[in-house]
Amino acid sequence: MSDLFKVMEDRRSHYALGKEEVISEERLRHIVGHALKYSPTAFNAQEQRLVLLLGAKHDWFWNLAKATLQAIVPPESFPDTEARINGFLGGVGTILLYQDTTVTKGLQESYPMYSDNFPIWAHQASGMLKYTLWTSLIAEGYGANIQHYSELVESDVNKELGIDPAWKMVGQINFGKSLQAPSSDKAFEPLEKRLLVVK
Repeated sequence: MSDLFKVMEDRRSHYALGKEEVISEERLRHIVGHALKYSPTAFNAQEQRLVLLLGAKHDWFWNLAKATLQAIVPPESFPDTEARINGFLGGVGTILLYQDTTVTKGLQESYPMYSDNFPIWAHQASGMLKYTLWTSLIAEGYGANIQHYSELVESDVNKELGIDPAWKMVGQINFGKSLQAPSSDKAFEPLEKRLLVVK
């Protein structure tokens, strides 16, 4: 259990990333697939979908994000935005996270009493998968961060990659060799304010 706690503590956002591969592509595919297979979903729906971008496609994705942002961010603010995106561009790969909405709609039709809950549960399952992927990458020695540029790039990405229109993009995990340790000044609220124990 102590190893699990250590990985949980080490999971932080790393923004300065390098292209040096920390593990083999075969190992990377394995841990991404393992996370996808074993992350829990309500009703065992398994509506989560992943696209692993490596090499030129990883670079293409972040150059697309940069160009899209440049068109909407005020010029005086863009240098900071560009620097941030360049940090992501410097990484090894990006995992695009999706939900297959046909699965969610099918569950809503099959179990109408829970209809309003299925989209919520799907988002919760995506959150668990994000956490599992993030901690798995950290455990393997990568730095990583989670981004949410979905609405800005989803249409172009889906067209380029031939993604099913029923898949809804819900985030991106960017990863690479960490070039700079995250700040150790993370503040925590006292557990006494957040944890209630009742006997």
